[in-house]
Amino acid sequence: MRVAVTGTPGTGKTTATDLLVSDFEVIHLNEVIRERDLTTGRDDERDTLITDLDAVASWLDDREDVVVESHLAHEFDADRVIVLRCAPEVIERRLRERGESAESARENAESEALDVILGHAVQNHGEDSVYEIDTTDRTPESVAAEIDAVIAGEREPSAGTVDYTDYLR
Repeated sequence: MRVAVTGTPGTGKTTATDLLVSDFEVIHLNEVIRERDLTTGRDDERDTLITDLDAVASWLDDREDVVVESHLAHEFDADRVIVLRCAPEVIERRLRERGESAESARENAESEALDVILGHAVQNHGEDSVYEIDTTDRTPESVAAEIDAVIAGEREPSAGTVDYTDYLR
């Protein structure tokens, strides 16, 4: 089984997946992309690498019993997709604290409010395979426990249960 843990940057994906008790291997996909140069170039405007999605898919191809963590994880084959969600103003603050530009932090916060990653996850995998977890007021340990519950099949799919559209007003 392959589990994708995805979400807007700043939702707590890396922190939570580092705390999993599951026997699944955790793949921090952004690290793999950088280390193996699975890119097609650089987006100078956003100051980011452009991921070669086909190369990543090939690299992931035969991996099983893994948790794939990245804001791109929903773009690849997965049996279950966990979308971590967080209040946009919290995302914006976290990203600014990490050194992101105000523009980048705001863009990510707006993407969260618009359900961009959730929409892609549902489009790619169907509602019955998508699980939302709101991380806003939760400890990383409780988020990890919720991810472990999804992996173990102890939680029902829950796409569309988190709403941050008020941020856009």
